[in-house]
Amino acid sequence: MDPERVTHGIRVTVRPTFLPSQSRPRDGRFLFLYDVEIENVGERTGTLLRRHWRIHEDGGEDSEVRGDGVIGQQPTLAPGDVHHYQSFCVLATPSGFMEGTYTFERPGGELFDVEIPRFLLRAAWPGPGAGVMH
Repeated sequence: MDPERVTHGIRVTVRPTFLPSQSRPRDGRFLFLYDVEIENVGERTGTLLRRHWRIHEDGGEDSEVRGDGVIGQQPTLAPGDVHHYQSFCVLATPSGFMEGTYTFERPGGELFDVEIPRFLLRAAWPGPGAGVMH
């Protein structure tokens, strides 16, 4: 099941994927792609202004990322609109999680935060005997 959360009429769904071909475990590099779908399931328009990510590495460091919009965009979502984007995260450990918030603005200037649900990042390799690397 994909992590999903609805806050103030905005649904955020995240689908993470481990990319073994882009990872180098011996060098402490584990690359994860994540697909994000942001859907306005409410009755009022909102514009995504900023993002705030919290990144946790199991047995490693915690970090935060803040910035304007998502991948250079500040989409406005009317009721029923959906915005998709992809991004990535590099961890120094084979597992962790991400979560955070998007700050939106209503047409009248009201700001509100939308939760990005916590999603797990777990390195797994395909093939016989594949599994999660601990």
